[in-house]
Amino acid sequence: MPQYHLSLPVAVGVLLVGLPYSVSLAVQWLYGWPNKPGYKKYIEALKPRRIVRLTRAMLEMLKYLQYGRLYFQWRSWYKNAENCKHYEKGITFGRRGNKLDLYYPPNKGKCEDVLAPLVVFIYGGAWGSGERSIYCLLARQMAEELGAAVICPDYCTYPKGNVLGMVQDIADCLIWVQESGQKFNFDKGNVVLIGHSAGAHLCALTTLFLTDTREELFIEASKQRDITLTIRGVIGLSGVYDIRDHYEHERKRAIEYVSTMHKAMNGVENFEYYSPTHLLKKFSQDKLKRVPPFALLHGTSDIIVPVESSTKFSELLTSLSVKVSLYLLPRVGHTELVTDLMASDRHLYHPIYSCIKQECRKLLGTC
Repeated sequence: MPQYHLSLPVAVGVLLVGLPYSVSLAVQWLYGWPNKPGYKKYIEALKPRRIVRLTRAMLEMLKYLQYGRLYFQWRSWYKNAENCKHYEKGITFGRRGNKLDLYYPPNKGKCEDVLAPLVVFIYGGAWGSGERSIYCLLARQMAEELGAAVICPDYCTYPKGNVLGMVQDIADCLIWVQESGQKFNFDKGNVVLIGHSAGAHLCALTTLFLTDTREELFIEASKQRDITLTIRGVIGLSGVYDIRDHYEHERKRAIEYVSTMHKAMNGVENFEYYSPTHLLKKFSQDKLKRVPPFALLHGTSDIIVPVESSTKFSELLTSLSVKVSLYLLPRVGHTELVTDLMASDRHLYHPIYSCIKQECRKLLGTC
């Protein structure tokens, strides 16, 4: 009996103290300790408030286990040689030799005369993970639903590259589009960018860098202007548009140091430089007129990227007279906006595609 009374407090202590501290310390050891000037990193790392919040954030990731079935579905589909009739796999592009996959719309093969409009899908992954094969089901369904060719390119993620490198890779993909439209039978002058989370940020940032004809892209200014003219619009799903705001959100969740974001941005001093919101505020009226329309979709229950990211960006675009549509999806979280586009039996498949199709009708004149 005494052993029972002793073991209960020990068990409670392990559960409420030992486990959270172990999880948090392991995560910080793997991904990064607090490193703000003036911090004693180990003391800051062991503060109870940080431990509780970081543990909660890590436990929230357990919900990704529900996508196990999708994981096996996309792996099986992508490896099945029979499915190669739907797409061109592993096409090399750009200065870093990245790969892209090109998916054809149904009944519109390479040999047909009708040019299909083009969607370029940029996946997310907190600027530090992701690969094109994961999104094969999404790209296939998107090609069918939108009646468009769909490109899904890889890009350099941290630590192999920083955000500027990611933008350069996406710009290189758009150059490949201009050079390859006739060969692969898609309309190189009718392009929409769609991105999720960090991918939505990169779509917006790349578009604005091209509009601003940035020298750091190492692309001729005339070519940048030509590419900008082909982008009919940008559709952002659960996107990050103000890096400083998102960093504050990460701080509230105690993940700001384990997150890839500030590392990929080369430090907090570059947050404004890589924020679409701050870029837009500096644009002249002439440049604002060249910014293509935006459509923003965001779930109101998103705890990874709060819905205010899209609502604030929409308000800014409206104030600058840039066309924007905003879709707020009640009780929808962060991941569902991309995973539920992968299979028609997913709960949000039809509602989300309904919004995207509505925008494509306006931007591409299709669907």
